[in-house]
Amino acid sequence: MLHTFHYSLKTLFRNRMLLFWTFAFPLILGSLFHMAFSNISESEKLTVFPIAIIENDSWQENEFFREAFSALGDENNADQLFKIRYADRPEAKAWLQNGEVEGILELDGENVLLTFDSEGIDQTILKFAADEVAQKKQIVEALSQEEIKAQLAAGNFAIDADGIREKIEARLAEEKDTLQTAVSELDYVMIEYYSLIAMTCLYGGILAMTALNQNLANLSDKGKRVAVSPASKGRTVLASVAASFAAQLLGLAILFLFTIFVLKVDFGSHSGLVVLLAVVGSLAGLALGIAVGGLVKASENSKTGILIAITMFGCFLSGMMGITMKYVVDKNVPWVNKLNPAAMITDGFYALYAYHSFSRFWWNVASLCLFSAVLIILSACVLRRQKYDSI
Repeated sequence: MLHTFHYSLKTLFRNRMLLFWTFAFPLILGSLFHMAFSNISESEKLTVFPIAIIENDSWQENEFFREAFSALGDENNADQLFKIRYADRPEAKAWLQNGEVEGILELDGENVLLTFDSEGIDQTILKFAADEVAQKKQIVEALSQEEIKAQLAAGNFAIDADGIREKIEARLAEEKDTLQTAVSELDYVMIEYYSLIAMTCLYGGILAMTALNQNLANLSDKGKRVAVSPASKGRTVLASVAASFAAQLLGLAILFLFTIFVLKVDFGSHSGLVVLLAVVGSLAGLALGIAVGGLVKASENSKTGILIAITMFGCFLSGMMGITMKYVVDKNVPWVNKLNPAAMITDGFYALYAYHSFSRFWWNVASLCLFSAVLIILSACVLRRQKYDSI
């Protein structure tokens, strides 16, 4: 098995097309991103913009949202994000249509409803702020319930609900990053680099597909020899796929080193989790390559074209060609990006970069693992049933 691994690795590194797509193309694209976006962060600083908030019963009853957005709209606050205008729904919609506000926020019970007339960075910031406030509200309520249960268990039945809430909010306020800081540091150009990493992870599928095709009797001479040899076909395929995964991780490591030390891209302080997400994303790319290689009945060149098309389309939906595309998809057809591995990888990096908790990050990691497992199991079942009348 070790011999097969070594032989497969040498074969992969002799394929110039694979070397280009796996190693050279991501570096070239990263360099183009750097040249195109190097001055955007300085030239497009976040500015305060107007929004409308509908003052209905749900808004009046939700003290947490009222206090949070009051702080975000305070003109005396150095971290002010919004110029807030309060109105009923018809008046707010008229403002939006006339371009007087960038978006409308409305509460319907516990649901947060956002209305936009266009997509852009202002709309993305408002959505981020609303999501962050809603997340913090859930954290406060959950911690409050835990504290109340603990006090009841200790025999203290004189519950000071307001005191508990203030104590928990003080704990949240002591965190290193506040909501205003997280939003003000949101560098939306980073989404492009996240999508680049996602693309590199998924392009590793070309390596896995090539390694698999070398073991299929209907696609290569080596596959014919494997089919008639006494060696375990399962071990041979496994060794070949493992070699492709090793080459894929090498290409990913080179891209990380290039973007960090040459392009000076900051992926944040959670380096261990960044590496974990990249490895899991590479596994998803490997699974996608195996699926295309095993399930699609076509020539090797056709399979490569199909895999590249799937990868590039997924990266497009995840924001590589424009950050607003990711928001448009999430808003209108959210299930698409929940099935899109490129969006899962991009969103995982985004969660590490902008969110306080890791729940969204771990959700993306789990989704990638599930995606990989389903494709690998399905491909294995199909490949085991393949028979050839003549080779």
